Amino acid sequence: MSTDTQHSQQTGKNDDGVGTDDALYERIEQLEGELADLKEEVGGQKKMTIIATKGTLDMAYPPLILASTAAAFGWDVVVFHTFWGLDILHEKKSKNLKLSAVGNPSMPMPNAMAALPGMDSMATKMMQKKIEENGTATIEELIDVSIETGVELQACQMTMELMDYDENEFYDGVVSGVGAATALEHMAEADIQLLV
Repeated sequence: MSTDTQHSQQTGKNDDGVGTDDALYERIEQLEGELADLKEEVGGQKKMTIIATKGTLDMAYPPLILASTAAAFGWDVVVFHTFWGLDILHEKKSKNLKLSAVGNPSMPMPNAMAALPGMDSMATKMMQKKIEENGTATIEELIDVSIETGVELQACQMTMELMDYDENEFYDGVVSGVGAATALEHMAEADIQLLV
């Protein structure tokens, strides 16, 4: 027997530091087990948290579209509405959301003109007309779809108190009185967190 063979039998490694066949097979089995565990974790239900802070017509769409789409894929989705974002959940106000023309670089008019009286109303009417002509869902329809697909629409407790909102003013199915700590718990576990 050569000295190389004796060395590898004693240490489980050859002269290059590489393990023998038995040690390699054992390590491969261990790594395969760890990979299977990781795949199981990743393959579980994905979570997404969206924080909705704005209550304008154009900013009401992104959180609701993203939330309802993710829920349709089977994700666990929470949309935490705070400050002006509560207007999206308010049954009456959500039907009258406005579009601000001022400070919007995508508006096809200069800021000086956008600041004139009545321009926000005009911009809102133009957007509503586009929504109707395109057959795009209304905010009310998107809220219904979101709730039906399992999205949890949350209303911030502090903002409700600050803005004097009553939970009865929100759509049916909205979870009201949610504190920041509860929202943070879901955010901490979420695969995706978005601030809109």
